[in-house]
Amino acid sequence: MKYSVDNSQGTPAYLQLYRQLRDDIVSGAYPMGAKLPSKRLLADEVGVSTVTVEHALALLCDEGYVEARERSGYYVIFRSDAGFALAKEAPLIKNTAATEVRGGADFPFSVLARTMRGVISEYGERILRRSPNSGSEELREAICSYLARSRGISALADQIIIGSGSEYLYGLTVGLLGRDRVYAIESPSYKKIEQIYAASGAKYRMLPLGRDGIESRALWESDADVLHISPYRSFPSGVTASASKRHEYLRWATRGDRFIIEDDFESEFSLSKKPEETLFSYRDDRVIYLNSFSMTVSPAIRVGYMVLPKGLREDFFEKLGFYSCTVPTFEQLVLAELIANGDFERHINRVRRKKRKSSEPEYNGD
Repeated sequence: MKYSVDNSQGTPAYLQLYRQLRDDIVSGAYPMGAKLPSKRLLADEVGVSTVTVEHALALLCDEGYVEARERSGYYVIFRSDAGFALAKEAPLIKNTAATEVRGGADFPFSVLARTMRGVISEYGERILRRSPNSGSEELREAICSYLARSRGISALADQIIIGSGSEYLYGLTVGLLGRDRVYAIESPSYKKIEQIYAASGAKYRMLPLGRDGIESRALWESDADVLHISPYRSFPSGVTASASKRHEYLRWATRGDRFIIEDDFESEFSLSKKPEETLFSYRDDRVIYLNSFSMTVSPAIRVGYMVLPKGLREDFFEKLGFYSCTVPTFEQLVLAELIANGDFERHINRVRRKKRKSSEPEYNGD
């Protein structure tokens, strides 16, 4: 083994160990069905407590890389060949807890009001000025910093486009990639995705979801060359793509001139001890990343953002750069301040802690 922890990194030891184990699983060092070293062996080699090792292994379990077997240990369930063995897959069991309306987690109104007053005081009449077409520099820079520290996404401000919610951005992706392409959508999925592709005149296919994502046979036999997915809790099914499925999507994108639209709605509120992995962080040349502030701040704030692969940036501004930004400068500056001063992430962390606590089983004294 070769695992180690660098205390000077500022990254928790369990996350460092998790990433090293994950990379070895993905690379095939631990193939499907292989047993990982014991918790005690890992702890002794790395020089950490068994609790730290348990945290790392729990994350691997959460994300579908390994599974724990009672009195036996941890075994790899990640399939590096997923998508090539096209056996019949388990059908989707619909998540009845999913609602028909996408809502938001209540952001503290007092914090929002205070930030609004502060922006008016600091920026004055500038809040009435027209925003640059791709969005205000302050918000795009703030999003870059946030994505880097919380989502593992490395991007420049000029790769980010601000728009009035995800639905507006869906339409921009069709304008960017072209109506001559075939778009694949999860089935079931957020109804407006299908409606927007239809209204844009784009050809699209509905691909059935299984328990861990789009069924492999449907994916590989489709004639689509753009895949629109919500890897975390696809709406309304509640399906979260497994680690194997996410890597399968990425392999699919490498076949020809293909792209993935990663609709990362709601993933900030994952119950996992770490943020959900993004496909963009693995293949930033094939993935267009979309997210919005509808869930994290308020559905009344119609602000979304798109992170373009570097190779598509020039195409975007050549084809669509004339579009004016559809979000008022004032709202952009308010969001930039919420991110920069830490209020945005403090709110996310509060909600995640609350969700984790409510999901824990109650102790009945037995």
